[in-house]
Amino acid sequence: MTMTTYKSSAGQSHPLGATLTPAGVNFSVFANADRVELLLFDAASDTEASAVIPLDPIINKTYYYWHVEVHGIGAGQLYGYRVYGEYAPERGKRFEGKKVLVDPYAKSVSADLYDRKKAFGHEDNIANAIKSVVVADTYDWEGDRHVNRSYEMSVIYEMHVAGFTKHSSSGLPEELRGTYLGVIEKIPYLKSLGITAVELMPVHFFDWQDIPSPRSNFWGYSPINFFSPHPRYATSSDPLVVVKEFKDMVKALHKAGIEVILDVVFNHSAESHGAGPNISFRGFGNNSYYILDPNDQSKDLDFTGCGNTLNANHSIVRRMIRDSLRYWVTEMHVDGFRFDLASVLSRDEEGHPIKNPPILWEIESDPVLAGTKIIAEAWDAGGLYQVGNFTGDRWAEWNGPYRDDIRNFVRGEAKMVGKVASRIFGSPDVFDEDGREVCRSIHFVTCHDGFTLNDLVSYNEKHNRANGEGNRDGMNENCSWNCGVEGPTDDPKVEALRQRQVKNLMALTMISQGTPMILMGDEVRRTQLGNNNAYCQDNELGWFDWGLVDTNKEVFDFTQNMIHFTQGLSLFRQEFVLHDQPIAERAYMKWHGVKRNEPDWEDYVRTLAFELVDEAHGERLHVMMNFFWEPLHFELPFPSKGKSWHRVVDTALPDGDNFTNKKESKPLLNQNKYGLTDRSLVILMERG
Repeated sequence: MTMTTYKSSAGQSHPLGATLTPAGVNFSVFANADRVELLLFDAASDTEASAVIPLDPIINKTYYYWHVEVHGIGAGQLYGYRVYGEYAPERGKRFEGKKVLVDPYAKSVSADLYDRKKAFGHEDNIANAIKSVVVADTYDWEGDRHVNRSYEMSVIYEMHVAGFTKHSSSGLPEELRGTYLGVIEKIPYLKSLGITAVELMPVHFFDWQDIPSPRSNFWGYSPINFFSPHPRYATSSDPLVVVKEFKDMVKALHKAGIEVILDVVFNHSAESHGAGPNISFRGFGNNSYYILDPNDQSKDLDFTGCGNTLNANHSIVRRMIRDSLRYWVTEMHVDGFRFDLASVLSRDEEGHPIKNPPILWEIESDPVLAGTKIIAEAWDAGGLYQVGNFTGDRWAEWNGPYRDDIRNFVRGEAKMVGKVASRIFGSPDVFDEDGREVCRSIHFVTCHDGFTLNDLVSYNEKHNRANGEGNRDGMNENCSWNCGVEGPTDDPKVEALRQRQVKNLMALTMISQGTPMILMGDEVRRTQLGNNNAYCQDNELGWFDWGLVDTNKEVFDFTQNMIHFTQGLSLFRQEFVLHDQPIAERAYMKWHGVKRNEPDWEDYVRTLAFELVDEAHGERLHVMMNFFWEPLHFELPFPSKGKSWHRVVDTALPDGDNFTNKKESKPLLNQNKYGLTDRSLVILMERG
């Protein structure tokens, strides 16, 4: 290839990444190295650079930042870096001058020729390297603004961008399946269900090859870059189209009033352990980007279970994380973030937990991020569990205890009633901060990690052999119950019980105080055939089967009704924990048991009943749960004068009768007692 000569000047150290200027493009990158080269490419298929621009350490370097302004180029320009320095793994230095590296601040990438295997070792990888791409911010947002919906008004839907529409049953043209644009086509479905926010599993550019062939890393928890949208979710390999289509998706969701929350993985990268591939961060400054073993810096400390741990409280990495978050809010218009293994961000540069982690306080107090949702998965794989004790004043948290305790209660375990009572009312025993908003507990029964809701009631054991790891991967304890038969069954009694249990769990999720989250497809009983770790299943096992929308329409309708019912009541839009006695102008609750005004907290008890009252809005509900294996009669509280109890939900009634809307409801014939079938849940509403 004939080399092209470009005019260049010193450039500036800020901003980092590739930025358009009147003359061309300014490039700036952090590298604590001896020498840096900027490589330019004419096309994604190029196996040689069209220009190599050596950066002069006198002219093109300020502190640890290497920079240059290249004239006559613009948006769409492909580029990469070679970084030279000492290769001394024992001192944490892993400069590999022959490797073409991804700019940590690249706003888009071209990965058509990427081969992960070529990123290992000391050989030149230029023919198979990922190219970074210059991006211009010229998108027409048409006045788009953040939705800014409060937590108490939110219902979150955790979904996989590709898995949502990739199945042939989606009804979409093949070119739209599994894409950002495919999500747009399904917005009416989300809107109909009552979803107010989608929580997207990782869309930062990730390494789909970070798994033994022939499988691929489907979930995306293997990031390479924190600024680029994943290109394989676009309809075109053109890197500029990738960015545009992501923005199209966000804009369309916002028009429907749906927020976009990104699942972000700032805890590790695809570069794996110390001997892993040199793709980006390691080649610019291994001992800056990663937490290394202080006794042997050739080894990474691993608090993530993925081989390495990002050094999140190092100044360089802190800045990158904040810059990334700001970029996705200001330029990509996303509304919030869920931080995967967020407790890693509480560790110092040697991996020790610290009381006031700088990165967490910076995220919390950043004015650009002030209006966003920030949600922590408040644990990591190194044993740091911080649910209820996470740093900061405005973080929301995934409520892990809710998942486990609700599962155990519904499957009929003993010694659960006290715990479940707390979970339903926002877990004040876990989140015990005075004045903490109850809606910052994000409660869920299922998420991507574990069984789907259907599989939770259909399997006692995980069935992960399709993952190729001898069924060793995934959680061993799932707090699940198969209702008597392992896996699919034609037994109508078992199937009826499973259907009831699905509705029980969905109803509990929606009537619990806090912010509910449901997993993609649970509303139609999506199954993974007992696989509780489908991270590598980029196939029908991991995709949403749209045929289930008709097959399991009864469960969809029930879920839809529960969402619309609860979201329409002030009782489920509470900011603070409800008390068990009347407070002026405040909603409150009252405990009952099988007998009126006599809650029973004994270990053997598998029943619970309570009232929810909001006098200011004229709302009063009575909820009864019987997760004993025999039917029981519950005494009802006395209705108010001139009013009577009406049934809203009874999960034991035949399909189609489980939910009764206001227009169809009639007063109960017996206002003193109600008989609950075994393993069922009933909601009554007082009406005039």
